[in-house]
Amino acid sequence: MQKVGRSMTEPLGEVQLNRSKVDIGQAFINFQLWLETFFLKKGYILLFIGFLLGRALILAKLTPFTLPFFAAVYLLRKDRAPLALVGLTAGAATLSVQNAASAFSISFLFLFVFRISKKWLSNEMKALPFYVFAILLVGKIAEGFILTSTVTLYNGMMAGVEASLGFILTMIFLQGLPLLSINKRRQSLKTEEIVCLIIILASVMTGTIGWTIYDLSIEHIMSRYLVLLFAFVAGATVGSTVGVVTGLIFSLANISSFFHMSLLAFAGLLGGLLKEGRKLGVSLGLLIATLLMGMYGEGNGNLMITLYETGAAIFIFLVTPISLTSKLAKHIPGTPEYAAEQQHYMRKMRDVTAQRVSQFSNVFQALSKSFSNYDATSSRDDDEDREIDYFLSNVTEKTCQTCFKKEHCWARNFNTTYDYMKDIMTEIDSSDGIVSAKLAREWEKHCTRSKKVTETIQQELTYLKANQKLKKQVHESRRLVADQLLGVSEVMGDFAKEIQRERENHHKQEEQILEALQEFGVEIEQVDIYSLEQGNVDIDMAIPYCNGHGECEKLIAPMLSDILGETILVGKEECAAYSTGFCHVTFRSAKAYAVETSVAHAAKDGGFISGDSHSTIELGSGKYAIAISDGMGNGERAHIESQETLELLQKILQSGIEERVAIKSVNSILSLRTTDEIFSTLDLAMIDLQNAEVKFLKIGSTPSFVKRGSKVMKIQASNLPMGIIQEFDVDVVSEQLKAGDLLIMMSDGVFEGPKHVENFDLWMKRKITELKTSDPQEVADLIMEEVIRSRSGRIEDDMTVVVSKVTHNTPKWSSIPMQNMRKKAN
Repeated sequence: MQKVGRSMTEPLGEVQLNRSKVDIGQAFINFQLWLETFFLKKGYILLFIGFLLGRALILAKLTPFTLPFFAAVYLLRKDRAPLALVGLTAGAATLSVQNAASAFSISFLFLFVFRISKKWLSNEMKALPFYVFAILLVGKIAEGFILTSTVTLYNGMMAGVEASLGFILTMIFLQGLPLLSINKRRQSLKTEEIVCLIIILASVMTGTIGWTIYDLSIEHIMSRYLVLLFAFVAGATVGSTVGVVTGLIFSLANISSFFHMSLLAFAGLLGGLLKEGRKLGVSLGLLIATLLMGMYGEGNGNLMITLYETGAAIFIFLVTPISLTSKLAKHIPGTPEYAAEQQHYMRKMRDVTAQRVSQFSNVFQALSKSFSNYDATSSRDDDEDREIDYFLSNVTEKTCQTCFKKEHCWARNFNTTYDYMKDIMTEIDSSDGIVSAKLAREWEKHCTRSKKVTETIQQELTYLKANQKLKKQVHESRRLVADQLLGVSEVMGDFAKEIQRERENHHKQEEQILEALQEFGVEIEQVDIYSLEQGNVDIDMAIPYCNGHGECEKLIAPMLSDILGETILVGKEECAAYSTGFCHVTFRSAKAYAVETSVAHAAKDGGFISGDSHSTIELGSGKYAIAISDGMGNGERAHIESQETLELLQKILQSGIEERVAIKSVNSILSLRTTDEIFSTLDLAMIDLQNAEVKFLKIGSTPSFVKRGSKVMKIQASNLPMGIIQEFDVDVVSEQLKAGDLLIMMSDGVFEGPKHVENFDLWMKRKITELKTSDPQEVADLIMEEVIRSRSGRIEDDMTVVVSKVTHNTPKWSSIPMQNMRKKAN
């Protein structure tokens, strides 16, 4: 029992400890939310800032912060302007009653003038600094006149200086105050916004001049804390900038602060350089700067006080929550937190986009399924019986409704009458409107209006045929739409999966490749891996300006080939325009095979416009398409028809839709867009560049030939030309090619061109076998020449020959062994 009790009490203690930790963390979060609500949402931070700015001085006399701050708050957050005015007046009252009265009077004067002239302003934001300048200038001159009963040149110059400072500060406050709002900014801080924020914070801290705790200056502690904070968050550049700006503003407020400007700038620089040491490294930078500048600039008597002030600033910095520095770092470009925030935002946008694309894919899939299900659920036998019933009902309505034997035929002898009429319909349909003599005699005995019924059946049968044809077309169109929707759904689904591919999974490989290349002596700025799939490698690199030496093709690609175990080539290269820039290069997998294509063509009678069109399309999926289209007839119209056929096919294939669906889609468009008897053939060969497999899709086209050494193979498929019917089955013929094979495709003007030839297949095979060259252009020219010679030099039809040679894809440069990389990989 004791063991059981002990084992039960131990988890309870752990649960209570964890619960206490959760309670402390939740209490801290609640306190943080309360501070955020109190100061930011309710605007009491403006009261605090106004109090410090109200007592801030420049050159120990000027107070240029009061009116610019009130004017900016009034324009940006009018509902919080009273809090700002109360804070400014209270802060000025700590200096003197005269300063408090002056601050309130000038603010009231601005409010009065601005409200009166507001209706004539088109842009209040641009006009506000000029209002502040004019009112400060007039107000300070009037204040000097009231106090001394005279206007001196000195008073006028000081009023001008204070008005000019007010003009500049107004623009700074207008740009910096929105940064203190509760709105969560997604965009980064601009350089001028960072400087404005620093100026505002430094100006606010000048209000602490004269405050001390045990002889330690509050202004020195807070200014050094500010430098520590920005040096830790943004590095040496921003840290030194904060030190210079803060020290400069303090030196304007108090001439004896020139030493502190040097100390703050040096501390910001050292702290930023030691940023890799986290908070301790930045604190060490401030401590070193304090020791060096303290011994150099001041006597040993003040060195201990300066060190105490530095220690207090370091203590505040060390206890600052990491969440605060992280939030600030997210908005400053160049920081890891900012980069992580941008990656998170881009990942979120990517996921949202992929989800939307996936939803669209599901919609198209559901639509395709609904069309397919409609065809599957409809029974053809039931439809035929229903059509016959409707047909005979129409015939009966036009013939038997007014017959006196209606009751006898349809009530007493329904089956006999129905079978007779059905047999008559069947014989008329099968024998071109002729009814057998036997059935005609029997029908005359049964029906008193036999001739009229037969004629009506023949007439209605014409309508039935037209209706059945229309239904068949609708049925075929529905099937085509279902296939097209399914194809679009598959493409969008693959696209959604491609979007969601996580690039961060390759961080380790990116570092290894970067390190291996740098160890080899090649300078690389950045490596981004998007795919390491065998045969589909996709790597982006940023390298220093190469001055056109081709090191990407000659060095980096061969090294990547050895690292990844497959041939890598330069897919895309964007060279820098200047010597200090970077070249951006994309490396991709080399295809196992390459295709060299040449064409020979001629128009009918030697004309300029041929009705034949040809195209070679390299698809992104590692496939190479060769297509020939022959428009019906000759001349410009046939050329336009064949050209549009290939353009439609190219766009649909490049979208990623499967070849059969693409051809059916093109055929549907061609058959529906016009009523003219204009058709076109299509001869398509899709070559897979990874394994040299080729698929032939022939629509009304002539055979193709594959020459392998002395052997010639014929490739043939039978389909009607495109545009004649809406629905047809695409015959796909597959063939495995080898390196060195010649693929010869031609239009009917070439295949059927030889004169006095009975067997075109044998003639063309013999001519191809007799060829002594394997150059694609020479082969195309020789075949064209042989056909034209057989016609005694006459060109009686448009002729096109496309010859493609399949070869192994051999890179220009051999791979470079990377022994170090191999050891790390193992």
